[in-house]
This record gives sequence, C-alpha cells and structure tokens, in this order.
Amino acid sequence: MVDRVIKTGDGWRLGWNPNSTEFQGLVGGDGWAIELTEAELNDFCSLLAQLTATMTQMASELMEEEKIAIEAESDLVWVQVEGYPQAYSVQFILSAGRRCEGFWPPAAIPGLTQAAKILKVF
Repeated sequence: MVDRVIKTGDGWRLGWNPNSTEFQGLVGGDGWAIELTEAELNDFCSLLAQLTATMTQMASELMEEEKIAIEAESDLVWVQVEGYPQAYSVQFILSAGRRCEGFWPPAAIPGLTQAAKILKVF
C-alpha cells in the first residue's frame, strides 16, 4: 500500500494520500494550502502540464519582452499561466463544490511543474 507523498520546494507544496477518503490531493504555496479530491488534483496536474507545454512552444513565437496569459479549465479547476515563457506565474481556482484559489510566483514554477508530472507515479 502506498503511503502519503508530500513534495515541497521553494514556494510550493504538492501532496498525494491515496488512503484518504475524501481529499487525496494537496496543493499549497507560501502560507497557504488546500486539500483536493483525486479528480481535482488530476485535472490540476493535467491542465498545468498542458499550459506549461504551450508556454514552451510559444517561446519561439514571442518577442523577448512580450508577456502572455494562457488559461485552461475543466469542470472542476481553472488554471492560468501568465508572464514570459521562461518565467511565469500560475493561478488556479476550484470551480466546483467549495471555492478557493491559489497562486504561485515564477520562482516556484519549475519545481511545481516537475513535481506535478511525477506526484502519482510510483
């Protein structure tokens, strides 16, 4: 049986607890955290991966000083990346059930996106 996994870095936290009955996921930043259902965590990680890939693709199409904002959403979660392809922030809003939102600054994003890719891979 897999135990709880918490990944942390500079300005971010991600967690996965398959043994929890209602909230298996956790996302957090400096001074805040929210527990997520498995479906919310899956959508968050998937949308974050899509937006990160899009930012990487946009790097060659934008001028160096050009900022962009891109958003994606599911029925459960809205996620936005904003800034430069090499340095952007991430914001999310839970759209179903309880309402909450979170934000990570550019410095937290490389670690957050890497952890989101491997959080549930055992």
